[in-house]
Amino acid sequence: MIVIMKLSASQAEVTNVTARIEQWGCQAHISEGEERTIIGVIGNGRPLDRAPLERMAGVERIVPILRPFKLASREFHPKDTVIQLNGVSIGGEQLVVMAGPCAVETREQLLETAEVVKAAGAKVLRGGAYKPRTSPYSFQGLGEEGLRLLAEARDATGLLVVTEVMEPDLVPLISAYADILQIGARSMQNYALLHAVGEAQKPVLLKRGMMSTMEELLMSAEYILSHGNNRVILCERGIRTFESYTRNTLDISAVPLLKQLCHLPVIADPSHGTGKWELVEPVGRAAVAAGADGLMVEVHPHPEQAMSDGAQSLIPERFEALMAHLAPIAAAVGRTL
Repeated sequence: MIVIMKLSASQAEVTNVTARIEQWGCQAHISEGEERTIIGVIGNGRPLDRAPLERMAGVERIVPILRPFKLASREFHPKDTVIQLNGVSIGGEQLVVMAGPCAVETREQLLETAEVVKAAGAKVLRGGAYKPRTSPYSFQGLGEEGLRLLAEARDATGLLVVTEVMEPDLVPLISAYADILQIGARSMQNYALLHAVGEAQKPVLLKRGMMSTMEELLMSAEYILSHGNNRVILCERGIRTFESYTRNTLDISAVPLLKQLCHLPVIADPSHGTGKWELVEPVGRAAVAAGADGLMVEVHPHPEQAMSDGAQSLIPERFEALMAHLAPIAAAVGRTL
């Protein structure tokens, strides 16, 4: 439930309500708006008697949160969360594009791509150092060497770095190199990993699982938020359907629906969502028109030589064209690029 304080509530009254909540063994999460303070009450599943709180000074009313996700809900946090990271705002007026190769392959490949996407307007460099692959015989990534190359590319360009973490034990190592920790689709319900990235207090990009519902995605986000890590970015990257002409089916409706249900930034990944470079731009434009806070796009200087996901990677010229074509759409929906 949430406790809505009166407009006239003093700081002492807010403190008293928070203390009472904690006496019950619950967590109190304070959200201070422009007009009033809202206190979210996170319990242990047992029913709570609302009457004592309703009678406390400064309390206007108590509203139950019926959805299973509490901290992610709009009821708890009505305003959009904007993540500030080294001068980049994710979830604000400006769209944020994350771009780069599926996998870090060589120093030359990564630095060339980083320079290209930076010049075109991207703010975040994506690249996998550890790769979850369907086949054990496929390229699994360069590991820590790939992380070092990502850090070098960040130093050279000023771009932020996002890369995937696959297991809890790797969280400290990857946190030392990356600005944003990515939880891939296959790991969305790896609860030990969700706990670990929550405790790391680093921004987290959480991708929707291949067959996951909106509620399952938001409940995974709740694991991270429950550690006080509020810097979570949701990513619609396509779900598995019966359609075989695309790699996945990017759920455009997920973007406005997630924006309605929760306060977290939402981006779309048209590269994985379609699996075909020809579809990346039109689907990316559609996602922006639907309200996405940004895009994640795979870019490779030589896709025909890529060690993974070459078919869905844009060459530099096509990425530059995408960025140019996004600008008027962003303007039409009140955003900037």
